[in-house]
Formats: sequence, C-alpha cells, structure tokens
Amino acid sequence: MSAAPAYSEDKGGSAGPGEPEYGHDPASGGIFSSDYKRHDDLKEMLDTNKDSLKLEAMKRIVAMIARGKNASDLFPAVVKNVACKNIEDPNQLIRASALRVLSSIRVPIIVPIMMLAIKEAASDMSPYVRKTAAHAIPKLYSLDSDQKDQLIEVIEKLLADKTTLVAGSVVMAFEEVCPERIDLIHKNYRKLCNLLIDVEEWGQVVIISMLTRYARTQFLSPTQNESLLEENAEKAFYGSEEDEAKGAGSEETAAAAPARKPYIMDPDHRLLLRNTKPLLQSRSAAVVMAVAQLYFHLAPKAEVGVIAKALVRLLRSHSEVQYVVLQNVATMSIKRRGMFEPYLKSFYIRSTDPTQIKILKLEVLTNLANETNIPTVLREFQTYIRSMDKDFVAATIQAIGRCATNIGRVRDTCLNGLVQLLSNRDELVVAESVVVIKKLLQMQPAQHGEIIKHLAKLTDNIQVPMARASILWLIGEYCEHVPRIAPDVLRKMAKSFTAEEDIVKLQVINLAAKLYLTNSKQTKLLTQYVLSLAKYDQNYDIRDRARFTRQLIVPSEQGGALSRHAKKLFLAPKPAPVLESSFKDRDHFQLGSLSHLLNAKATGYQELPDWPEEAPDPSVRNVEVPEWTKCSNREKRKEKEKPFYSDSEGESGPTESADSDPESESESDSKSSSESGSGESSSESDNEDQDEDEEKGRGSESEQSEEDGKRKTKKKKVPEGKGEASSSDEDSDSSSSTSESEMTSESEEEQLEPASWRRKTPPSSKRAPATKEISLLDLEDFTPPSVQPVSPPAIVSTSLAADLEGLTLTDSTLVPSLLSPVSCVGRQELLHRVAGEGLVVDYTFSRQPFSGDPHMVSVHIHFSNSSDTPIKGLHVGTPKLPAGISIQEFPEIESLAPGESATAVMGINFCDSTQAANFQLCTQTRQFYVSIQPPVGELMAPVFMSENEFKKEQGKLMGMNEITEKLMLPDTCRSDHIVVQKVTATANLGRVPCGTSDEYRFAGRTLTSGSLVLLTLDARPAGAAQLTVNSEKMVIGTMLVKDVIQALTQ
Repeated sequence: MSAAPAYSEDKGGSAGPGEPEYGHDPASGGIFSSDYKRHDDLKEMLDTNKDSLKLEAMKRIVAMIARGKNASDLFPAVVKNVACKNIEDPNQLIRASALRVLSSIRVPIIVPIMMLAIKEAASDMSPYVRKTAAHAIPKLYSLDSDQKDQLIEVIEKLLADKTTLVAGSVVMAFEEVCPERIDLIHKNYRKLCNLLIDVEEWGQVVIISMLTRYARTQFLSPTQNESLLEENAEKAFYGSEEDEAKGAGSEETAAAAPARKPYIMDPDHRLLLRNTKPLLQSRSAAVVMAVAQLYFHLAPKAEVGVIAKALVRLLRSHSEVQYVVLQNVATMSIKRRGMFEPYLKSFYIRSTDPTQIKILKLEVLTNLANETNIPTVLREFQTYIRSMDKDFVAATIQAIGRCATNIGRVRDTCLNGLVQLLSNRDELVVAESVVVIKKLLQMQPAQHGEIIKHLAKLTDNIQVPMARASILWLIGEYCEHVPRIAPDVLRKMAKSFTAEEDIVKLQVINLAAKLYLTNSKQTKLLTQYVLSLAKYDQNYDIRDRARFTRQLIVPSEQGGALSRHAKKLFLAPKPAPVLESSFKDRDHFQLGSLSHLLNAKATGYQELPDWPEEAPDPSVRNVEVPEWTKCSNREKRKEKEKPFYSDSEGESGPTESADSDPESESESDSKSSSESGSGESSSESDNEDQDEDEEKGRGSESEQSEEDGKRKTKKKKVPEGKGEASSSDEDSDSSSSTSESEMTSESEEEQLEPASWRRKTPPSSKRAPATKEISLLDLEDFTPPSVQPVSPPAIVSTSLAADLEGLTLTDSTLVPSLLSPVSCVGRQELLHRVAGEGLVVDYTFSRQPFSGDPHMVSVHIHFSNSSDTPIKGLHVGTPKLPAGISIQEFPEIESLAPGESATAVMGINFCDSTQAANFQLCTQTRQFYVSIQPPVGELMAPVFMSENEFKKEQGKLMGMNEITEKLMLPDTCRSDHIVVQKVTATANLGRVPCGTSDEYRFAGRTLTSGSLVLLTLDARPAGAAQLTVNSEKMVIGTMLVKDVIQALTQ
C-alpha cells in the first residue's frame, strides 16, 4: 500500500488515495500547494551530471504538463538540457537544427542560453552551422535588442569568414542588426566582391543591396564629376585673361583646378562593377534586378546601358516578375531613355497580357517616344484603342496626350486623332478623349476654336461627369472664341442643373460667372437662375461656391472691392498643364525595393545615401599581410608573389574586356582595374600551397610569353620609325601587365596599333600611312592568302569597282574589298581654326574595321596647326555621352608644330543610332567641346551573300520590317555605274549579285547589334522606280530610305 502515497507524491498532490486526480488542477485551488518547492527540486535534478536524474525530471515535467499544470519556470532548464546537448552533437546537421529550434523559441527568459549557443556556433568547424548562427542573430536581436553589442562582435567575427555559404547570411544579419556600422565592411569589402559570384542567389541579392549603400558612402559620384568638369571648363574660358594678370597666387589656383578635373574611378569601385556584371546572366530574376539597380545607382552613364538587355530578358518571365521589372524600367527610362530605345519592340503589348502589365508597358513606350520613333509608337497606340479592356484604352488615350505634349511635331496629329475618337460608340473612350483634348487645347486655344465648338455639341450625348465638366471648363475659359455657342450651352445646363453630378454643377457655376463677366446682356438672368438653384443645393460645397460667386461678380452696396477685380480672378491666363509620368520622382527610392514598388516608404526601408563630396580614405579597405606569409620559407614565397599577382591581373584583363561592353572600357578604367586586382588579391588569404605552385608555374610561362611579346613589339617598332615618345608609351603599356599569354600579347599589339596614326605626316606623303594601315589590318585579321595579293581599296578606281560589281558569274570570286565602296563621306569640319585658336580639326568615316572593337565606327581625326605656336598634349577629355554610346580615344599627340598635320583614329560605338557623340578635345591649356553625328549609312558594314541567301533573309524581314517607297529616277541616274556609286556612297553596303538587269541588291549589318539591312532598288525602264529596305531596325530603315532617295534623285 506504500505505493499509493508515492504515486500521489509523484503527481504533486497531498490528498489521500481515494480522492480524484483532478483535485489539484490549477482551477481548483492547487496554486496554494508546494509546487514551487518541487520545481526547485526538478531544477536541481536537471542541473546534475547524471542522465538518470535528468530523465526522471523530464518524465515528471511531462506528467505535470499533461495534467495542465504550469511548468513555464522550468522552461530554460529544459531547453538547456535538450538543445545544448544537441548543439554539441558530432553531426553538423543536428547541431544546426538544434540552434535553429533554440533561436525560434520566442521566450525572453532563454536569451542568455541563446546568446551562448550563437557564440559557440559562430566558431564551429562546419560552415553550415556558422551559417545557421548568422540566421539566428536577427531572431535574437528582435527578441532582445539590448544584446546588440554582443551580437555585433559575433557579426564582425562571421564577416571575416571566407566561405561562400556564410557570406550572404552574415550580411543579412548585419543589415538587420547594425546597418550603420559601415566600418565593419571596410576590411571585408574586397573579399565580398570576389566571393559574390559563388554565393547562393539569396545571398547575392542581400550582398549587392548592402554594397550599393556602402559604395554610395565611400566613392565619388561618376556622374556628378562630369557636371563639375563642364562648370570648371566654362570658368577657365571666361577667366583666362584675369588669371594671367593675377600672378603667382592665381597660377597655383589654376594648377589646382585642372588637378581635380580628370575623374579616376576608385579601383574598389571598379572592382564592384566588374564582379557584379556577370550576374546579369543569372537565372534568378532577383539577382538580375539587384545588379541592375546597382549599375543604375553606381555606374557611370556610359556603362549603365549593359543592364538593358538583361532586364528585357526578364520580360519573358511570369507576370509577377514582369510587373516588378516594368516598374523599375519605367523609372529608368525617364532619365536614361536611350538605354532602352533599341529594345522598343520588347515593350509592345500582347493581347494576353494582364491589365497592369499593359499599362506599365504603355508607360515605358511613352517614355521612350521621341521624334525618330513616334510614328511607330503612334501606330501601336492606334491598335491599342480598339482593345476591349476599357482601363487600358483610357490609359492609351492619356499616353497619346503625353506624346503630344512632349513632342511638339506630332501635337496636331495627336489632336486630330483624339477628335476622331469623339465619334466612337464607346462613351468611356469619348470621355477620356475629351479630358485629354482639354489639356492639349490649353497649349494653343486660339488655333482650335472649331474643336471647342465640336466639343460643345457633345454635351447632349456624353454622360460621364468628368468629360462634361471638362467641356464646360473649356467653353467657359475660352468663351470669347465661341461667343454664340457658350450662352446656349449654359441654357441647356441650367435646365438639367439639379440632376447633374457635383463636379458638373461646380463647372456650371464657373461657366455662368465667366459669361456674366463677358456677356452679361444675354446671360444675366441665366446666371441668377443658376446661382439661385445652387444656393439651395444639398451639397454644402456647391452652396458655398454659389454664395462666394454671387458676392464676387455682382457688386453690392456695402462694398464691391473684390467685384472690381472679378474679371482678373475668373479669366486670368492659366498655364497649360504638364502631363508627366507617374514614375518621374520614384528614383529617390532604391530601385528593386518594396518602397519603390509601392511609391511609399515601407517599414525597414533604408534610404540610399547621397554621394560624398570628397572621397573617404581608401586605405581603410587595405588588409594586412596574412599570417601564412610569415613562415620559414618566407623569401621563397616573396619570389612567388610577383608572378602570382601579375598572373591574376593578366587573366582578368582580357576576360573583362571580352564580356564587357565597349562603353565600359577606357585607359583609366583598365589601370584602375589592374590596381584593384592587386588590392583584391592581397585580401584573399585562403589560397593553398598547391594553388600557389600552379600559379608559380603559370607565372613562369607568362613571363616567357611577355618577353616574346616585347621582342615582337620592338621588331614592329623599328621599320615604322616611331618617335621616342610613342616607343616609351608602348613600353609602358606592354609592361603594365607582367604576365600575358600569346593571345594577350597579340591583342595588346592590336590595341597599340592606333598609335601609328600619331606620326606627323607632311602633305606630300599622305598615302603612305594609309597603305601601311591596310597592310597591318590584313596581317592582324589573318586574311586568307587568296585575298592578300589584292591591292588596297584606295588604289582601285571607282569605275573598275563598278565594273567588277556588275559581274554575276560566281559569288566566291568577288573580293569583298572591291565590292565595298571606295569613296567615303568627305571630310567634315569638327573644329574651326577660329574657335580652335589656330587648331583645325576635321574628321572622316574611313569605313574600315576598327581594330579595337568591331562594333565601333572607325573615325579618322585630322589635326592641323595653323597657329604660330606649337600645340601640346592633344587628347580626348572626359566624354559626356548619351546612354549606350561609347568612344575609344586616340593616343595622346604630344606636340604639333606650327604648319604640321597629324592624323589619329578613334572608335565610336553609336549604338545603332544617329545621336551625336559629344566629347572634349583637350590641349595643355584649352578644352574644346566638339560633336560627331554619323549619317545612318555609316552605322553599318557590308555583308556579302548569294542571291538565294538574300531572298531567304528578305523573306524573314517582311511586314513591319519592310519599308517601300517609289521614286522617279532622273535620266542621269539610269546606268549601273551611277546607281551603284550613289547607293554605296550613301550607305556602307555590299553589292549582292542579281540575275535581273534592272534590279539592284545591297546588304549590310548594323555594327552594334548586327541586324541585317537589305536594300533592293527596282529601276524599271518606264515608270517610277521602287526602293525597298528590309531591316529589324525600323528607324534605321526609314532614315536609310530617305537618304538613298535623296542621293538618287539629286
């Protein structure tokens, strides 16, 4: 029987065996029992080292919970025994799971245990456990923010982790706990940039977002510096005479100003841009969007264009992804319109798109509209108006109004189109058209009196309140233009006043007041009637407006001070409304964020910092030499160090240039990237000995190849007779990277080739360099032996070229160099000698492939010094280019003596547009702003194909990709020779063989995108000729047709 009391004691009760078990339930007064003392015993049992006692205590606690007793004060002790044992488990998955469970328990009493577990896990050997520790940090911080200082120590320790598994998680913890502690990132910045490519996608998004904010606080703005350059240039121009008169003090100031002018991107800034660029090809839309916002907020204007293609690719994803991407594209397209213009077709609307996607695409199309593509855009809008989606139709009509506002050339066309919509059967279409017409008429009211009359007649039919109110406002505002119709409209509205909506009633009162002031004889009684009706209206706004208007327009005996000025108040000239995009001011939110999507600051959003005026100290990101370098064979490692680092530089150079767009390349950028290469490699301390031996082997091979490359360069220099300056430049260029493969050395020779144009050429020997250049191009392009014996194009006569083009025997025997046009566009003036103070600069389009980049147009710049003093230091300053356009500068011309001339070659990537490339020509003392605008025919290169290939490609480019025009050929333009000469002189196209005698075919590709351009001229003996151009680039096709017709008919 002794077992009964024992059982009773185990259950925590003091009653006899006959009593029911629920006698000590908390609801029956058991709170006065000795539970607390037993809980102390259980705590002691749980704290012992004996597993049997712990097990017994756990059984009792489970029994208490089963009976509904309160055991919450035992919770920390239980957690310590359950979780802590698992945290020390040999299996890393169990250790991580235990920490995850422990950190998910939202009970403040176990905070000390959780903190100890996180600290222990942060030093775990397994990167998976360390990752879980980083995930637990924000959970603990949200539970008890007083632990922030200890958590920052853990974050600092985990930030130094070298594994990609931990990087993203610890940066997320950093963003949650201490985003203001930028100093924790300094030492780990380069490591995070280099690890970024291997981090998981979620971590990449977090790291890129953090590094965007970090860069905005640590680097100078590349765009702001460009505007500073322009201001300094203007001040230097106007203040040059004063500076000369001021003496030594002003000379020091003048010397300090130019020192600030050239913008050199911080190597770490370039490192971030270079390492994030490959992620634009990520399969994750979030990663691509993160890189896109980083480039938009951090990259120079000339380099932002690389993100356009990646964002357009995302438009093929699900509608949810499209919605987010289009929101960001709409914001970008306001400031960087040229970036998305080549992808205009990608934003055309499909019938299957949801309404919100349609409206966003419409927004982007409206932002991208300009004078070049507006005909295409308006044709699209005309199709959209027939849609069954009424919200989309209304948005389309508003978009037409915005196009008319922004592009004055099509304002009348848009207005006429909207007036035609007034006869539409759909009332909503008519109503929206009225609202937009009202805004457009405010710009030129005097010229459109007939439209106002037409709108007045619609008041009988249109029932939409907003449209009726807009018509009444127009009639009242411009009542002087319709003096006969306005009183009659007021009469009709007075009849239906009580049945109108409030917004219409307010406009009826305004109309009555304006007519009373301008035509009181006819409208006095009507006005009084309307004001009397409004005085007793149910809406207090209308009653107040009626009383206010009566006192204002009808002079009273007490005082009519305001009534004297009533006409000025009611009929004051009002500015025309500005139709702006709703995305205009959204760029103050960080792109890709929830706040940007909602256009409102969301909880937890961190503002994007402003750029600093002066760059902070970059040395804070330098990392000390790792400990492994201080071993016994330290001297041997020092010998390895140079080829190891230089090899990494040599490898990164060609790779970067291969997958980066032309606009991101410049001499200063390449130098800074090589510096960042050395900097980032110094921060990587996790290399093993085996990797070093491999790098050492690579370094020795690269040194040998470097010596071979130098020998080749020296052999090449001798016969060309370059000056000392150019040879020293070449030595410095070739020695800037100490390890190169043979392909790298060959590519460097191609980069050095434009320096051959730096030699001074007397007027008598101008053909010699041209011949040499063609031979160099032939050698470096590895042309086949069959083409090498052909003489250069400059020597072949035009008539011979035309005769050869007429032959249609075979396709393979036609030599490309003979089929391409010989005569290029003549010299055009770039800088007049008066504006250039004796420096004369002309330019020509050579139509030869540019060795630095095949996507660039080769432009020959001809310099001539007509002054009495030598001109020194001729070079290209910092260019300010539209988005997508980039240039490759010519090497600096050190000195140009009086009367001497020089020629240089520079490459310009016009991005398949005729926008001008604006840049500065600088000397040691002056800066000249110049501009090169290409004819559309210079944006392409000839393509050689057979007749069948031509017909096949032409069949693919029908419909909207085909532009056909008829023209009358003059009698002087009927021979094959003249037709071919004029077409090839206008556009850089290649002749395609044709079996028909009266038909001419030409083919080419645009340089940047490689889009085919096919031109067919059907020159019939009698009647009008027909010119057809087939091309994906509709804008280029339209402009090409215009230029060719002009050339043929002149």
